[in-house]
Amino acid sequence: MENEDIAPHVKEVARVLGNKVEESKIAEEMETYLKVYRVSLETAKRSIVKNFGGDPNALSRGGVRKKVAELGPSEGSVDLLVKIMSAIPKEVETDNGKKQIVYGMLADESGAVPYTLWDMERVSLKQGEVFMLHNAYTKEFGGKVQVNLGNRASAEIRKQDEVQVDSAIAQTAVSAGGETVKVASLQDGMNNVTVTGKILSVESKEVEASGAKKIVFSGMLADETGKVQYSAWHDFGLKPNEVVTISRAYVKGWRGVPKLNFGERSGVMRLKDDLLPDVEASRPKKRSLEDIERVGGATDVLVEGTIVDIKEGSGLIFRCPQCKRVVQKGACRIHGKVEGIPDLRIKAVIDDGTAAITAVIGRGITEALMATTLEACMREAREAMNMDVIKEHMDEKLFAKPVLVRGNVMSDEFGLMMIVNDAKVAPIDVKEEATHLLVEQEGFQ
Repeated sequence: MENEDIAPHVKEVARVLGNKVEESKIAEEMETYLKVYRVSLETAKRSIVKNFGGDPNALSRGGVRKKVAELGPSEGSVDLLVKIMSAIPKEVETDNGKKQIVYGMLADESGAVPYTLWDMERVSLKQGEVFMLHNAYTKEFGGKVQVNLGNRASAEIRKQDEVQVDSAIAQTAVSAGGETVKVASLQDGMNNVTVTGKILSVESKEVEASGAKKIVFSGMLADETGKVQYSAWHDFGLKPNEVVTISRAYVKGWRGVPKLNFGERSGVMRLKDDLLPDVEASRPKKRSLEDIERVGGATDVLVEGTIVDIKEGSGLIFRCPQCKRVVQKGACRIHGKVEGIPDLRIKAVIDDGTAAITAVIGRGITEALMATTLEACMREAREAMNMDVIKEHMDEKLFAKPVLVRGNVMSDEFGLMMIVNDAKVAPIDVKEEATHLLVEQEGFQ
């Protein structure tokens, strides 16, 4: 028997002896028993444990070796070579009081199955590692097989390449027990969700949580339906451009904008980087306002609709030099009488046929849409001795115009509002619009 073949058995003997005997000494003893005395491996292990004052009965007796797909609902003692896909600690109530257990999913090349570890002092499992599990047993729960690791079980860590789990099985294992959701469908209050997407950015910062300082990793994640901000409360080693499946995540929102949150009890599985080739930071998907209204808000979305109103507060305005709030009658409501700084903006109501939204458009984009500048607007207002003339021009030029607007959408008691970071007048395909109207009004095809 080669050294690499006896290594797991050496580790098991060391574990039974409480790691009080060096593994090199155990390996030397085992070589003697196997090659000189020519006894069986099990006899050698029991003899070594006994010689060093341990309990031979604490050794694994060895079950039937099986693949995950071969497991039945009433296996008494099986051995499994598997990868631990998730390992989630949990406190449960038993007849003897509270008990700490670990549950999750394990997998091999044949499939995935849930497991429960009942004795954390005897066996220690780590997410992402490969183990040979001895003396597991199975039960049926909810019509499905579940692996259990009790007080007879043991585990030996093995090399990563001994188990190859393909992406389909891995995704099934990671997402088990939670709802698989696309980014565009995320909304405030969701729990235990699984999301697959590309990491667009990662940054870390120190925050205070529950009175203690903690490093949080945040950024943007995208799939083919949209983008979402995320916060990882555990260091998963996330890197830009990698594709991951995140499980057991939850969603919190601010003014309707959803944010994906996940921590050490969540699972993060890396997939092939080319799995989402069409996800690009500069090309958000066009979405309907009805869809955005349903989930409450969205990050970096594209909306096409018609300007149906230019609201009061549009045009030439003045801002407080300290807080940037709009100055009314020469006074800021926070800082009192101030010398306002001139600015341009548009507050437009846009309707796409499914819902309406207020779009707040800043100076740069306003100048582009109006083909003017702030300085030109200031001159015109002085000549007319009326600041309202700029809003009147906006009404004349933009009312009833189809536009494409891009930005973050928030919601409150007044409805949806987009802070626009890009906008342009949308081109009109007259033939397509006429056909659409005929179909809608007359039923023509």
